[in-house]
Amino acid sequence: MVRIISALILTVTAACASAAESLELVDNPPDRHIVVRGDTLWGISGKFLKQPWRWPEIWGMNRDQIKNPHLIYPGDVILLDLSGDTPRLRQAKAVGSGSGSNGRLQPQVYSEAIEQVIPSIPPNIIEPFISKPLILEPGVEVSEAIIVATAEDRMFVGSGDEAFVSGIPDASVEKWYLFRPGKPLKDPDTGEVIAQEAFFLGHAKLVKPGEPATIRVVQAVEEIGRGDRLLPAPPPEIISYVPHRPDSEIAARVVSIYGGVNEGGSHSVIALNRGRNDGLEIGHVLALFRNRVSVAVDKDGRRSSTPIPEERYALAFVFRTFDNIAYALVVESSKSVIVGDSARNP
Repeated sequence: MVRIISALILTVTAACASAAESLELVDNPPDRHIVVRGDTLWGISGKFLKQPWRWPEIWGMNRDQIKNPHLIYPGDVILLDLSGDTPRLRQAKAVGSGSGSNGRLQPQVYSEAIEQVIPSIPPNIIEPFISKPLILEPGVEVSEAIIVATAEDRMFVGSGDEAFVSGIPDASVEKWYLFRPGKPLKDPDTGEVIAQEAFFLGHAKLVKPGEPATIRVVQAVEEIGRGDRLLPAPPPEIISYVPHRPDSEIAARVVSIYGGVNEGGSHSVIALNRGRNDGLEIGHVLALFRNRVSVAVDKDGRRSSTPIPEERYALAFVFRTFDNIAYALVVESSKSVIVGDSARNP
């Protein structure tokens, strides 16, 4: 399993909010917060900010700091500083673990296991989407590596089992992803197929090259059988998951809700019909909108409908982009997410 190091090492970037749009604190914010396991930077900032996705601003981050790691650990104390013109959050070690002789909190420099670093958004939710082959875009060749046989007494294989694959030319690639092509994704605006979703099945290791080659399934998340395909597993990427609004105007639509469901909500993963070619990048925060229609019935039983202003009801955090499509995590939602809803700058 590829470790999601990228969700634990948070590099610093700029927030692109308008200078005229000041940070708004929640009513009666606490003066401090002690970090615990399970916290996220988004969640911590939500204890202080009405717009928690703007946490890079309340931490006073800027583009010049992009190479500096910003690490927060369980046990740290987050302080709200209201002494300046703009509210700021500051980081200190807990009392009894780095406090001065007078018992007051003091900033500390220390090291700790990387697994304990507080992530920006919940890593367990987006883990299956980080680098797995979940989008097959038009023009990209589908892997020729395909399972052609299983053990003589098995219809399907799972973790620890062997299978036989055609299309692996040599032993140059040892680690592979297993996937199954899924449904085509159509652009709601044009009706054109912009990508094909694929379902991640697990990891495999090349045991013996040849035609067919022998693989061993290292980990399976679903049953694997004949016709399922393989792609070389890329090395893990170190990606910044720091929220910021897009520099240019984005007008996207929800193409699908992962898992084949018709509706989603908070912590659902959605696909958008815009990607890198349209200026979307990892870390972008978009607002979701719903077009609404008021329906009435007159005294004669006739129905009429009247469009009413659209409703902004959710925020989505872009965490993976392709040329013409992107995955986003719904982080806040007051109602269900539906395919076709709009996604625009917050």
